[in-house]
Amino acid sequence: MNELTKKLALVRASLGEHGLGALRLRGLDWFAWMTCGGSSAVLLAAETGVAEVLVTAGGAWALTDNIEAERLAKEELPEGLTVWSHPWTDSARREAFVKEHGGPGPVGSDRPVAGEVSLPESLTRARASLLPEELERYRKLGRDAASAMTDVLLAARPEWTGFELAGAGAEALWARGIHPALTLVGDERRLPVYRHATASRNPLGGRAMLVFCGRRHGLFASLTRFVYFRPPSEEERRWVADVARVEAAALQASRPGATLGQVYAALVRAYAAAGHPGAEALHHQGGSCGYLSRDIIARPDTAVVLQPHNAVAWNPSLPGAKIEDTAVVSDAGVELLTVDPRWPTVRVEGLARPDILVR
Repeated sequence: MNELTKKLALVRASLGEHGLGALRLRGLDWFAWMTCGGSSAVLLAAETGVAEVLVTAGGAWALTDNIEAERLAKEELPEGLTVWSHPWTDSARREAFVKEHGGPGPVGSDRPVAGEVSLPESLTRARASLLPEELERYRKLGRDAASAMTDVLLAARPEWTGFELAGAGAEALWARGIHPALTLVGDERRLPVYRHATASRNPLGGRAMLVFCGRRHGLFASLTRFVYFRPPSEEERRWVADVARVEAAALQASRPGATLGQVYAALVRAYAAAGHPGAEALHHQGGSCGYLSRDIIARPDTAVVLQPHNAVAWNPSLPGAKIEDTAVVSDAGVELLTVDPRWPTVRVEGLARPDILVR
């Protein structure tokens, strides 16, 4: 059974279980999941793209307009998913098609409009549990995103502006076929002040942080790295070590069956143990991910349960210090995806974690 067949079976089981007549998947995230890594994106900042997927008990189609139909069929869709298109001037035909081919029950959707209902929770859980084919795409994405990061920070110069570093990061991602969904840059002056240090005209100065959220085949790889153009101070080294210990606690708590709230509680305890009680309140700590940069950001009361082969990205931080990688959790432990062997590492609770790159 191939990937598309498995996913169609999951969707149709949900249709039957919940009495739905059809399912419409409109978001870039759900489109990529259903099409086994296809993309409906044109405008990268949009949540929905130029096509959607319609699944009924008896059929499955990618619905789009005549502008996009041929390209999607040739470049983005797996074998077994039919393209149906309408003139770009007449979107009413799409609604008529859905009405004609849907069953007697309501229509479910990831982004429901009038008369539609939300997706069954069981399907959301199924998406979080990555299939072997998805894991292989994710591993390749993680390696490529980490390689792009290393290339950029090996080339960076202290006189570069934040805009120049962000631009170099975006170029390196695009060169690998990765959408640069986010390229944050913190420079020497702004790093201790802002946890989300967006790129600016400031020169980098003595150190810089670069953050990637890169998307390919619908999957997101998130990672953070630091480059120093001077020796780090003792306090800077200590805080780097502290955030690594906090992250280690989160990774140890991230197992199938654990709730995101339980992982958040482990983070809180680790901050306190490292001498930074309450630091978790100054920035979100990450959460589960996959077909979004974060599917769900963990909070104290988040009851969502991690699934087998669930992707996570935790990002504990202190002023001027942060750590982040994308990983997959299973009963066997944690598999780190965003790894480049060229990057310097330190061992933290048995895992090789990114160190500062001192140039």
